[in-house]
Amino acid sequence: MTTTHTKALTMNKLLASRTNGRGRGSAAAVILLLLAACSQQAVPPQNEIANSADVDLPATMPSPEAPLTPPAPGEPGGLPDDRTPVSEGKIDPKSAQGAGQVLQTYFALSEQGKFAEANKLWSDGATKLDLAKYKEVHGNIGGPGDMEGAAGSSYVDYPVQIYGRGKDGKEFNLRGTMTLRRVNDVPGSTDEQRKWHIYKADF
Repeated sequence: MTTTHTKALTMNKLLASRTNGRGRGSAAAVILLLLAACSQQAVPPQNEIANSADVDLPATMPSPEAPLTPPAPGEPGGLPDDRTPVSEGKIDPKSAQGAGQVLQTYFALSEQGKFAEANKLWSDGATKLDLAKYKEVHGNIGGPGDMEGAAGSSYVDYPVQIYGRGKDGKEFNLRGTMTLRRVNDVPGSTDEQRKWHIYKADF
């Protein structure tokens, strides 16, 4: 700006000398040309503004993920369309409904990313589901099958739907059966053994 100001003063002196005895119209035209030249020097080119480190360009906002749409009950890949009313009374922890509560707890912990705690609900030696490999995971539980007994233990099957998103963001939907087991109240069994645990999963 100092250089531009000096040039303007110099040109003003020139104009003063050249306009003695001439019309003011010529002087005004020259002044306008000078002002236009100064303004062109003072404004930086557009490409310099865009490349300046001081300019904050708007960040690209990630697009929100679409809501998950798993198959509904009765649809292919969904749970059976079982409309049997659910008991509202107190649930016996030894019953099939008590086993269902264990599954509900398992998926609630998995949804929160508490996989180590969720895996404690499996029986010793069981092949666990690897839900930690998914970015987002949810579980729907159907009605229990008939409770069966063998070798001092009780078993019950539950239809289960697991859905969510993989690490790549793609939706997935798995439909299968999870079996729970508990040791009956036989002599020598521990309190932990008499609780329901996830015995196996077939998907």
